[in-house]
Amino acid sequence: MVKFRELTADERTRDLYERREKARRDLVMHIKQCEREIAKKLLGLNIPLDQIALATSLTHEEIERLDI
Repeated sequence: MVKFRELTADERTRDLYERREKARRDLVMHIKQCEREIAKKLLGLNIPLDQIALATSLTHEEIERLDI
């Protein structure tokens, strides 16, 4: 909490932190989107769900909800 207060006290530091966090979140979302696209392609090739889950780190439920 102390570190957070220190970071938010300086506007420039806070702005850098917020930009870094946004970039990190954007990257995570991009990776998830890529995993879903790969899973769709693997489903189209009739690859078993277990193998798709291992290859993409998606759960069986997430894979089953994909629209192919």
